[in-house]
Amino acid sequence: MHRKLLGIASAFALVSCGALAQDIKIGVIKPQTGPLAFDGTTDIKGAQLAAKEINAKGGVLGKKLELVIEDGQCKPAESVGAAEKLIFRDKVSALMGAFCSGATLAVMPVAQKNKIPLVTGVSSNPKLTEMGNEWFFRNAETEALTAQAFARVLAKDMKLNNAFFLAVNDDWGRGTVEAFKANWDKAGGKTAGIEFVDRTANDFYTPLTKIRSTRPDVVIVAAESQAGSIIAKQAKELGLQARIFGVGAWATPTFMELAGDAANGLLAGVVYAPTQPGERNKSFVATYKAAYNEEPGKYSAAGYNTIHILAQAIQRAGSADPEKIRAALEKTDYSGPNGHVRFDEKHQAYGHELVLVELQNKVPHVKATSVIQKP
Repeated sequence: MHRKLLGIASAFALVSCGALAQDIKIGVIKPQTGPLAFDGTTDIKGAQLAAKEINAKGGVLGKKLELVIEDGQCKPAESVGAAEKLIFRDKVSALMGAFCSGATLAVMPVAQKNKIPLVTGVSSNPKLTEMGNEWFFRNAETEALTAQAFARVLAKDMKLNNAFFLAVNDDWGRGTVEAFKANWDKAGGKTAGIEFVDRTANDFYTPLTKIRSTRPDVVIVAAESQAGSIIAKQAKELGLQARIFGVGAWATPTFMELAGDAANGLLAGVVYAPTQPGERNKSFVATYKAAYNEEPGKYSAAGYNTIHILAQAIQRAGSADPEKIRAALEKTDYSGPNGHVRFDEKHQAYGHELVLVELQNKVPHVKATSVIQKP
């Protein structure tokens, strides 16, 4: 009897292990704690919605797609540790992350060394796709592409030709200012000044007071939801008369909720807004709202699109083998809520729609649209 029970138990264990082995695992590295937790969480929501849709339709290659999520906190060391756990402990077939450009930069050699595809839907520092890492793919706009799209619109079309640049002091913030300043100069714009601030700060009155004294036409701000919303509120308190143009998560429900009335009248340049036209986006917004009782934002779309791109690559590869997935990613031809995406020779995505929006009463009204062309 004992042997019989043991045999049944062994058989059950094998069946269970076999069932687990059927899952195709994708490692997700996002900030779930710290100042970027709001944005990282919405990215995860988009990714989870995509996985749910894919699994409801039979999964990939007849197998369930499983997301294994780690908190990289947008810090290089923590993100590297998360990547190593996902690769060695969880045996993932691909990685998605690590949100902040500095964290992604730290994870890139780990992915390369272990031959695991790494796809980011967020990190926008241009140099990431200039490093020749064949295992890295960027499904996101870069600061340079954003600047090319909007610098001339602000300086020429909207006659806001004297700008002050205010950005968080990290790789992304500095890269944004560098790229925007270069394109601003080309558009004939003037620069009233440049200031960098700590993204974890809660008091921006000193730089904002300095900005007010220079009387710019527009303040171009590179900051995510938490810091950006505080800047918007404190600028309103100080009576800053300049228009404010935000780069980052400024058209998201999270940002508009945090900023409150101070969001009204703000301009933003984003790769996604729930008000973008098109049937694909309309369907995505409806599905996302049904799942989370809120509208999607830039990071929701980033997570959603990136998981679909990875799933399609696995299907195209006919295998969960990382090398075959990497090769299949190069043939990406994906239509999503905000554009028709492909990768160039450096694995930089193009085909996304960039939109200039004006925020009013928690609604991002689209004022202009530009499509990212092949670099």
